[in-house]
Amino acid sequence: MLIVVAAAVAGLCSVAPAASASEEPQIVGGWKSIKNVNDPHIQELGRWAVSEYDTAASDSLVFSKVVSGEEQVVAGTNYKLIIEATKGAGKNATYGAAVYEKEWTKTRQLLSFAPAN
Repeated sequence: MLIVVAAAVAGLCSVAPAASASEEPQIVGGWKSIKNVNDPHIQELGRWAVSEYDTAASDSLVFSKVVSGEEQVVAGTNYKLIIEATKGAGKNATYGAAVYEKEWTKTRQLLSFAPAN
């Protein structure tokens, strides 16, 4: 009987295979690069962030594209996005935006928006 219990416990405690060299290790709650910033959802998040900023700041930025970003899965998803936008007389600039999103409740919050260095 003891051998059967020990074998069952050993089976439950097996270690998952290590990530291959080409995969980024997954850290629970950690930030990871967004692999495809051209994904329509990511681009729409960037467009939304610019629109929210424009409304709050009474500004007139025009969204161009998300050029890079990171995501963190929590109770929802945090995004750090680097966004290209046009200001005023066609001057291109880069901005950093932090967005929190809960897809299942369809809620978003713009946490920060500022010129990128």
